[in-house]
Amino acid sequence: MKAAIFLDYIGAIGGGERVALMLARALPADIITTDVSPEAVQRLGYGDVRIRSLGKTVKLPPFKQISASLLFAACDFSQEYDFFIFSGNWSHYAAEKHHPNLWYCYTPVRAFYDLREAMIARQPNAAMKILAASWIRAHSWFDQRSVRNLDRVVAISETVRRRIKDFHGRSSEVIYPPVDTKRFQFKEYGGFWLSVNRIYPEKRIDLQFEVFRELPEERLVVVGGYAEGDHAAKYYEKLVKNLPSNVEMRGAVSEEELMELYEKCTGLICTAQDEDFGLTPLEAMASGKPVVAVNEGGFKETVVQGRTGQLVEANRDDLMRAITEISKDPQQYKDACKKRAADFDTSIFLEKMKKTMQI
Repeated sequence: MKAAIFLDYIGAIGGGERVALMLARALPADIITTDVSPEAVQRLGYGDVRIRSLGKTVKLPPFKQISASLLFAACDFSQEYDFFIFSGNWSHYAAEKHHPNLWYCYTPVRAFYDLREAMIARQPNAAMKILAASWIRAHSWFDQRSVRNLDRVVAISETVRRRIKDFHGRSSEVIYPPVDTKRFQFKEYGGFWLSVNRIYPEKRIDLQFEVFRELPEERLVVVGGYAEGDHAAKYYEKLVKNLPSNVEMRGAVSEEELMELYEKCTGLICTAQDEDFGLTPLEAMASGKPVVAVNEGGFKETVVQGRTGQLVEANRDDLMRAITEISKDPQQYKDACKKRAADFDTSIFLEKMKKTMQI
């Protein structure tokens, strides 16, 4: 079976891009996308994966999202492949022409549904609010229409499965994203906490800054960036201007550097709002490191309270208490963390995906 994976774009690398590239290598399959950062692909070590670009998007939201949707809707590879997987929010606009297919859904477009009002409210003036509301109303209609062309829907978590049912009325099965446990090792507790995420407002990095500003004896290293045309540029600039003295922002790093940070950190902090799933807690746990995460979304499906870390409310004081407590004896979580990560190993993911694809 010759398969293709449609992926929105490859810019700021997150869990979705990692999973798509790993799956493309394993099947094997080609990646069909829009914007491509060859440097990002090389950093991840997936230079051997064949990537086909449909063309570049407009680097200004929401025109970036609109142009990506149009590029996918216009393409036709129906005669070149036997099976199609859609990954992301905009790639499934190609579904009408490409069957049999499967949507591996990281989440429906939350700006169109449960975060609609928040997205509109975030706009800087009345005119922009009207434009945002108009775009959401129009694009969400096409979103609903496109999802009806999908043969099968697979969710990355129970959290996302519920959203798919609520927003699209579609049933879905859950196949958790994988962590390649054999790549992660424990080395030491190096005296710093780690935060790995795209630098988006939804990740609440500003809350992490509040926490570590009140914990001068602790250090925080923040890894991640944002793609050109994303909505996060102003948020990133605001963070940089208010950087606590004990916080370091590394930006995008190589896979080797990221592995080393996991190996040496004290633990991982995760504050994303109602996270879809969250691959980074599993990567930390595969390295034997405990996780402090907000008690929301997909974190509740991976972090085991009191055994692999702590789940707390999304406020400064609770996060401070958890970090302070774990820093006293992070070693006690090591074995349970590694065991928990093994439940999400790549081999399990690939077996389930191939069964779902019937290959």
